[in-house]
Amino acid sequence: MINTSVFQNKKAAYYTLGCKLNFSETSTFGQMLQELGVVAAKEGEKADLCLINTCSVTEVADHKCRQAIHRMVRNNPGAFVAVTGCYAQLESERVSKIEGVDLVLGSNEKADLIQFLSDAWTAKESEAEHMQQTGQDSLHRYHSVKTKNIKSFAPSCSRGNRTRYFLKVQDGCDYYCTYCTIPYARGNSRNPTISSLVAQAEQAAAEGGKEIVLTGVNIGDFGKTTGESFVDLVKALDCVDGIERYRISSMEPDLLTDELIDFCAQSRAFMPHFHVPLQSGSDEVLRLMHRRYDKALFARKIALIKERMPDAFIGVDVMVGCRGETPECFEECYDFLNGVDVTQLHVFPYSERPGTAALRIPYVVSDADKKLRSKRLLEMSEQKRIDFYARYKGTEQEVLFEKASHGRAMHGFTKNYVRVELSPRDAKEEYDNQLIRVRLGDFNHDKSALKAEIV
Repeated sequence: MINTSVFQNKKAAYYTLGCKLNFSETSTFGQMLQELGVVAAKEGEKADLCLINTCSVTEVADHKCRQAIHRMVRNNPGAFVAVTGCYAQLESERVSKIEGVDLVLGSNEKADLIQFLSDAWTAKESEAEHMQQTGQDSLHRYHSVKTKNIKSFAPSCSRGNRTRYFLKVQDGCDYYCTYCTIPYARGNSRNPTISSLVAQAEQAAAEGGKEIVLTGVNIGDFGKTTGESFVDLVKALDCVDGIERYRISSMEPDLLTDELIDFCAQSRAFMPHFHVPLQSGSDEVLRLMHRRYDKALFARKIALIKERMPDAFIGVDVMVGCRGETPECFEECYDFLNGVDVTQLHVFPYSERPGTAALRIPYVVSDADKKLRSKRLLEMSEQKRIDFYARYKGTEQEVLFEKASHGRAMHGFTKNYVRVELSPRDAKEEYDNQLIRVRLGDFNHDKSALKAEIV
């Protein structure tokens, strides 16, 4: 049973690292705690509860997680500190030994976070009271982590401080790529039913939501738990009244079916916006990574998207400097990406992860070469994005605007994910979360968006 009294009139501070899925889950945790009487601590206020949702995609991510935990403990003395997420799952013992951490939750426990918080926080307060009475000077540290048999699914559809809602449709991964620890951190692929997800989308619409991003670890695998399919989910969500826009966060190229592309091209609400992980444009490196496709399949999927939706924005994940990526392999990757019609690259330097099969690959890329390769790909990416944006100068587009601070420019996105800037002079509070028709002009000062004027 949840002890609701422990949450009453308490202030919480949240910190999230990593992917959109993590941000969605943290936002859901915040909403659940708010219903129990917890309010978000304002900037500069000391929190009674600190919740850190961690990532472990790279060694750098691990380091940032540890820094965030230490900072939260330092800035909120005496607070109850709970750590969850992928790093907490993979390095539970290490996290539990950090001074000031009270509760460590793995992937399975995340679904019952409130109950675990209630039990551990109540126990800590009781022990603190006992300590005061007996003169003891140390508290027990609580942690609970299960690193095997991750089967639970924690629903999440939340907005947080953003205009867009993030709907978690899937969790876990069955693909053991040689460089990745995600299957160990999040377990095997699992998903809820289409009907439950439609109900969450309908609730988001009832709350005034206009746009939903479908998130997950490997959403193309949707349906393994329930015998359904991702394209059937997309068709069902497309019928939800009130939701004007959907975006698919990421889809493996071998799971991005022609049927899905064809449906999105003619759907009411699914936007011409795709994110397709490539990881490498070298077939040899893809083989070493144990990816389930080659560059020819990837190129065919991109060509089909552009044939059906010429204005589609296509983002691509690329990993540089992984084991086995010789200079020749990188040049092959660079030339391949330069030749395909994609919009933006998300470039990640390879990071050694303990226990992964990639460590058995003998060829190692130096950190200096990783930086040089990343720089070249990022420069290519920026030029591709700018060229894509420039095509829409002078056109009229519908933009979903996001709230801005008073006196600041408003920003939003077109259907095909061109970022748009509305000057402080033209920005109005009532434009927040509204679809507004604008005419696009030149680039803003840093070329991160196109300037707009209301039509």
